[in-house]
Amino acid sequence: MGKSLPRAISPNEVDELLEQPARRSTPEAKRDRAMLELLYATGMRVTELVSLDVSHLILDPRSPYVRCMGKGAKERAIPIHDQALEAVVDYLEEGRPLLVRNRDEPALFVNRRGERLTRQGFWLILKGYAKSANLSADITPHTLRHSFATHMLRGGMPLRNVQEMLGHANISTTQVYTHLTSDHVREVYEKAHPRA
Repeated sequence: MGKSLPRAISPNEVDELLEQPARRSTPEAKRDRAMLELLYATGMRVTELVSLDVSHLILDPRSPYVRCMGKGAKERAIPIHDQALEAVVDYLEEGRPLLVRNRDEPALFVNRRGERLTRQGFWLILKGYAKSANLSADITPHTLRHSFATHMLRGGMPLRNVQEMLGHANISTTQVYTHLTSDHVREVYEKAHPRA
């Protein structure tokens, strides 16, 4: 596979990163908090995040989720936890209306000009907050995706569920992506298989 994987940051480092935009109350800070919370809550790719439209949010209080269009135009529904939901609703009510210029703009996350935020725009925003949180310079949007997967697996979520949430077609991608050792896979297999 040739590409090196980002290291996962700890849950405490994630908290410190997500805390940065929460310290400000500008429309941009509300947007940034919603983006970071949503990215870490769902494990979606940065392209999927910036491609979201407002209509992709299903804000049912009992079971909120986001409809995410993944690679190969495969749609998946990813649940949103309460903290991320709160940040997204705050942005929709208090931030986005002040940023968007065209009322018909479908994009969920918009830049200062009221247009869809780009991957590069998100990258710069993330770099700024990583620096404010005194995190290492090599934090990328993929770091949050990787941390999400690692933390979910450590928390006991089955590999297959993590695979579905990440939108991986093949479970081997998820195993490699999450740095799972064959020992861990073997352990999970032996616990799960009735004849193992």
